[in-house]
Amino acid sequence: MAAPLTDQEKRKQISIRGIVGVENVAEIKKGFNRHLHFTLVKDRNVANPRDYYFALAHTVRDHLVGRWIRTQQFYYETDPKRVYYLSLEFYMGRALQNTMINLGLQNACDESIYQLGLDMEDLEEMEEDAGLGNGGLGRLAACFLDSMATLGLAAYGYGIRYEYGIFNQRIKDGWQVEEADDWLRHGNPWEKARPEYMLPVHFYGRVEETEEGSKWVDTQVVLAMPYDTPIPGYMNNTVNTMRLWSARAPNDFNLKDFNVGDYIQAVLDRNLAENISRVLYPNDNFFEGKELRLKQEYFVVAATLQDVIRRFKTSKQNSGVPLSFDTLPDKVAIQLNDTHPAMAIPELMRIFVDIEKLDWDTAWDITKRTFAYTNHTVLPEALERWPVQLMETLLPRHLQIIYRINQAHLDHIASLFPDDGDRIRRMSLIEEEGGKRVNMAHLCIVGSHAVNGVAEIHSNIIKTDVFRDFSELEPDKFQNKTNGITPRRWLLLCNPGLADLIAEAIGEEYVKDLSQLQKLNELVDDVAFIRDVSKVKQDNKLKFSQYLEREYKVKINPASIFDVHVKRIHEYKRQLLNCLHIITMYNRIKENPTAPFVPRTVIIGGKAAPGYHMAKMIIKLITSVAEVVNSDPVVGNKLKVIYLENYRVSLAEKVIPATDLSEQISTAGTEASGTGNMKFMLNGALTIGTMDGANVEMAEEAGEDNLFIFGMRVEDVAELDKEGYNAMKYYEELPELKQVIDQIKSGFFSPRQPELFKDIIDMLFNHDRFKVFADFEAYIKCQERVNVLYQDPKEWTRMVIKNIATSGKFSSDRTITDYAREIWGVEPTDLKIPPPSEPREAIEEAARALKLEQ
Repeated sequence: MAAPLTDQEKRKQISIRGIVGVENVAEIKKGFNRHLHFTLVKDRNVANPRDYYFALAHTVRDHLVGRWIRTQQFYYETDPKRVYYLSLEFYMGRALQNTMINLGLQNACDESIYQLGLDMEDLEEMEEDAGLGNGGLGRLAACFLDSMATLGLAAYGYGIRYEYGIFNQRIKDGWQVEEADDWLRHGNPWEKARPEYMLPVHFYGRVEETEEGSKWVDTQVVLAMPYDTPIPGYMNNTVNTMRLWSARAPNDFNLKDFNVGDYIQAVLDRNLAENISRVLYPNDNFFEGKELRLKQEYFVVAATLQDVIRRFKTSKQNSGVPLSFDTLPDKVAIQLNDTHPAMAIPELMRIFVDIEKLDWDTAWDITKRTFAYTNHTVLPEALERWPVQLMETLLPRHLQIIYRINQAHLDHIASLFPDDGDRIRRMSLIEEEGGKRVNMAHLCIVGSHAVNGVAEIHSNIIKTDVFRDFSELEPDKFQNKTNGITPRRWLLLCNPGLADLIAEAIGEEYVKDLSQLQKLNELVDDVAFIRDVSKVKQDNKLKFSQYLEREYKVKINPASIFDVHVKRIHEYKRQLLNCLHIITMYNRIKENPTAPFVPRTVIIGGKAAPGYHMAKMIIKLITSVAEVVNSDPVVGNKLKVIYLENYRVSLAEKVIPATDLSEQISTAGTEASGTGNMKFMLNGALTIGTMDGANVEMAEEAGEDNLFIFGMRVEDVAELDKEGYNAMKYYEELPELKQVIDQIKSGFFSPRQPELFKDIIDMLFNHDRFKVFADFEAYIKCQERVNVLYQDPKEWTRMVIKNIATSGKFSSDRTITDYAREIWGVEPTDLKIPPPSEPREAIEEAARALKLEQ
């Protein structure tokens, strides 16, 4: 039998990775050597792997630049409606391989690097993740940027260029330890600073009432420096822009005041202003009402809106004619990714009323028609509620504007419900009880023309529960847009073996139209295809096993079920439930060591917010259980538990293709959507999960029989809340649960500190909002069904194929197409912008073609 093909050799065989032309390869090698010499000032004798990575990155970037400039020229000529995606997080991961794929350069680069005697994978591993996000919300923004470029939308991502992204996680003695993510230490080849577009942002000060209206005066100024990152679409020559703002102190900072004496201190104090973009707040689904965070939120909003309005004023349609803002909603759509950029609403009103001198009602009408808001969570602790006192100090004019918006809003409600004081209190933008606070979700709903949830079940909960009063008032405002993932990163890039197998079976069109995966349904009984799909998974498992053995020095059984639970650590995601199952399996092996047992490798990974005590205890429990299980000779290779350190985008790209079983086990009604669930489905894992988030729609697409669904539904949870959740009942009625809990309580997994996990036990019995015990029995039984199916590899793989074949709905291309048509009022296009090799006239030609298409 021939030796198995390497990833590189596999890549060569298929054109979704681009053509390898001799000239192409020669050009790339030339560019590589030129950058090594002129950009990095090194020769092959002294260059290290990082230098080679930078040389390749700059070479690939060279191929982006012409298309980037071309795209912006094209937008100026065609003057389309522009989409602005405002987010405090963009969890981008690495850029090199994604750029090569989207430009069709991967094969040529692979061949070039091979001819230069280097290893492509070693170079790719040198790149730092751009970890400017916490989890789902930030990664969604990154997938959306990829889809917007691929669909030819004139879209811009706007956010903050954090100097330090999400912390790096180390596990020391089983505990999480955080270290700073100094991701820019070696420089970032993908960004271009644009100091010529630097803009002022104001803070503090006071409001002066004058004849001409309100004036915000005596403010402190911080400058916003833009850094642009190119966002290439897939094989369409479109390159959009992500613009991230960095805080800079003005040169006269602290020097114009009376501290003339202390020049040195004044210069040192510039750091205070520049701290705004220093670090990402590491909280997922949790609101921390700190002044610095509110500064970050306003900083990104104020800089971005100045940019949006500058671009609107200088657009082709507005050149040489009297300016009118009436057309702004026809030319600009702004999407708010959660409430974090909500200050954009009062800020745009401030610009219109105070600076552009529009009357209030006109300004408000334009503002509402411009903004749309995406809600990402129903957990009350995650909803942003800013203290009025803080806002009054930091942004006094904005607080006035919010009060005026609220007054008009409440007057309207009072006119519809004259005797319903309770409804008025519930719907106010200002909460009175326990200190006055601004409810940012209410501000977003009132200030937007569209509000959406991120999966059908979540959008329904928003309408009937969390924002019920608002949806009764304006039912047409509320929509659903089920999340999606980009198939470029989450299939082509991370799973070349599977991507090529699919391309051989159904052609290459699926990469831009994932619904075509349905064609795989015809192959669900094809013996050869079943074998090939199974082989790809086995190869991926072998490769990941080798990675784990290198990194963790544990021997992995590649024939075992790879049972993977990777996501942020949170009580609602119920990593604890998984942990109870691990201990149950351990106990069963110990009780009957000779009984047949379907071997498992349980892989759990994810970061806990540094201030989240319970999440950190959960990590310690899992690592403690792992220590006992992995060192027990009776268990052998039947069961292994791995805690995956520092889970991040680049690690997800390794683990997801190797997974057999995907754990999506949040309490029904708590996970808004989830997107990891979709990545696993597309990569040939089966899902064990509750009817929560997008799991519901995955079950709908694939058929509930093709997922391992268990546990309470939303209605059951509500019922249990009504009668009162009694954890003790389950403990007393389920012997296996009792045994597991008694072991944790007695210190079986922490013999040197028997009391170590008392906080977890106390929570589980006395204030478990997420009802772990209530789903324990159903979860264990469902896991037994998993074992049964895994013993029939053919049937397992048939189910895998059915899942892949029905995952098309969960492409972010579909999600963005829905946003474009139903919220933004723009139409995707598959028009290819003329490449830089064609003359400038080709741009005008393409612009005319686009006009005809529309």
